[in-house]
Amino acid sequence: MTPFLTIVVLVLVAIAIWQMTKIFELSQIRTSNSQVASETDNKYNGYLMFAFLIFLYGITIFSFWKYTKVLLPEAASEHGGGYDSLMVISFVIIFIVQTLTQFLLHYFAFKYRGDRERKALFYADNDRLEFIWTIIPVIVLAGLILWGLYAWTNIMDINDEDDPLTVELYAQQFNWTARYAGNDNVLGDANVRMIDIDKANILGLDSSDPNAADDIIVKELHLPVGRKVNFKMRSQDVLHSAYMPHFRAQMNCVPGMITQFSFTPTITTEEMRQNPDVVDKVKRINGIRAEKASRGIDNTDPWEFDYILLCNKICGKSHYNMQMKIIVETEEEYNAWIASQQTFGKSMASAQ
Repeated sequence: MTPFLTIVVLVLVAIAIWQMTKIFELSQIRTSNSQVASETDNKYNGYLMFAFLIFLYGITIFSFWKYTKVLLPEAASEHGGGYDSLMVISFVIIFIVQTLTQFLLHYFAFKYRGDRERKALFYADNDRLEFIWTIIPVIVLAGLILWGLYAWTNIMDINDEDDPLTVELYAQQFNWTARYAGNDNVLGDANVRMIDIDKANILGLDSSDPNAADDIIVKELHLPVGRKVNFKMRSQDVLHSAYMPHFRAQMNCVPGMITQFSFTPTITTEEMRQNPDVVDKVKRINGIRAEKASRGIDNTDPWEFDYILLCNKICGKSHYNMQMKIIVETEEEYNAWIASQQTFGKSMASAQ
């Protein structure tokens, strides 16, 4: 009820201000009813354009100073460096073009403001200028597009070379489940119609498929550093999106079909925790949490960095909390962890 009343009050205040403005305008005695801008109007508008240009540059510089610290740290995947380079180059080009065009726009608005003593020059066309400002954007955009297509082709080249690890990511409102292909590195067949909660068959694996017996179902994703991982993605209910920001990886999970993505982790969790940008971020977040804890606010335990899998599609009311922890570790640590997990065949046998 309080938000509704607040909105009503704000609307009434806005109406009151609008009415007062109209009364003020009507009460003014004007010597002229002309709608043509005067010399004073033109001068003020010209200076205001310059003032807005200064504000625009100021807010840009402030944003760089204030918010660059919340950006992601270095990419933790093999393809991530090329992805970041493409994005940085695109941003640099956009920033340079935006800076120049905004300056020219506001400068000319000031320089050529209305003046009764000056007559506008009729300038029909200039083939050379039109060629220059057409061909330069064409070349730049064509280069970015070709670079982007090359990067996309390399990123989406999902194959079985280099002995990849095969992992399925299973999405449902509002959690993730991971399934490892086991010793044979082949995922067993699965279908949502075969889901049987009573028998702990939460992903609908086909128990008659021999490839499913050694599959391993977990709620925490472990990846060996330096080894390629082929992800197969499914959704049980609605459209989800598997988003692993630190690995520069994202792919939609679509009900009724299997989507794929592949990458090679290059930095372990422990190594990333020593990254100066991550150390600074952890320090800032824990400072905020400590301040909240001093005021008795719950859920203010110290935070430790971890890689994370998020859902990047608005899939329902608890979408914000649909996440899974990712641990990147050495091959030896991964092998020890995977050996300690129970296979699907054993879990089904124990559920009998």
